[in-house]
Amino acid sequence: MRFVDEYRNETDAQKLLRGIMRTVTRPWTIMEICGGQTHTLIKSGIDRLLPPEITLVHGPGCPVCVTPLELIDRAIAIARQPGVIFTSFGDMLRVPGSQTDLLRVKAQGGDVRMIYSPLDALKLARKHPDHQVVFFAVGFETTAPGNAMAVWQAKQLGLSNFSILCSHVLVPPAMEAILSSPANTVQGFLAAGHVCSVMGYWEYEPIAARYHIPVVVTGFEPLDLLQGIYMTVRALEEGRVGVENQYSRAVSREGNRSAQQLMAQVFQVSDRKWRGIGAIPQSGYSLRPEFAAFDAGQRFGVAGIVAAESPVCIAGQIMQGLKKPHDCPAFGTLCTPEHPLGAPMVSSEGACAAYYQYGRAG
Repeated sequence: MRFVDEYRNETDAQKLLRGIMRTVTRPWTIMEICGGQTHTLIKSGIDRLLPPEITLVHGPGCPVCVTPLELIDRAIAIARQPGVIFTSFGDMLRVPGSQTDLLRVKAQGGDVRMIYSPLDALKLARKHPDHQVVFFAVGFETTAPGNAMAVWQAKQLGLSNFSILCSHVLVPPAMEAILSSPANTVQGFLAAGHVCSVMGYWEYEPIAARYHIPVVVTGFEPLDLLQGIYMTVRALEEGRVGVENQYSRAVSREGNRSAQQLMAQVFQVSDRKWRGIGAIPQSGYSLRPEFAAFDAGQRFGVAGIVAAESPVCIAGQIMQGLKKPHDCPAFGTLCTPEHPLGAPMVSSEGACAAYYQYGRAG
């Protein structure tokens, strides 16, 4: 645990907190984009240790949470079909669709399997040539290289029984949607370090310049986040805009060029609907025409399924930084991890799940 503990050192944390307190002179609102960062902030109590001038709001960086309801319903429709092995990461299994979820489909006899890599789904397709194997390809740019590799390999191998249900979303267009909203209160961003490890942070530079904000690429441990907040507050107080990199041990400005090239070969940028938020232009990935044969939505005829979201759930407002989970009238009553109304209550990166688990009732 030595290499983890060095990013959780209490003495260093106190030094950073004192630095933040000495620096801040007026109110600032900072958004952490990633749901993993949200959980660290709440679990470690950083949100309660910061001076009252700093307000943390939670962004749309939980890929499970922003997967549209209709895509969950499409996944369920595919998983119910005979001869299908439906594969997914575990955090998607309890996300509610309109009527049910994938875990209940499994309980009812559907062949739904939790896997740890899209390449595991590829192995299943080779092992079971008499079955259609589908992988639920959910995520931000972080998971896109692995999913692109699975599709690319499937084409090289000539596998006709493998496909993906693609629900990839992109961070920069979501940031722009938040910043361009008349209701926006965000003055600085903590950018998600794992996304930037793939894409670099050059994409954020024009956003920072256009909206006159600081963006700090930040890791996921308590000291990472405290340092990221300190760097953001310093930039805000000094009136500086631009991008800084707190997470230099994992992130470079250019990112992983090989991964980017593979993603560009398999995926194309397209419009994407975000659960609770709505459509954001050019904010997702879809398969390029030369890989369209691996599109599960088209293969199984479910692309036309649409769904209406719960009128009670305010997940969209939470993920835009407009409200906190405890502002929702259903939080902890109508909406619990056992009976969720929305994905943020059951996802391992969901803000509502963090508030519920760590006792942030208001």
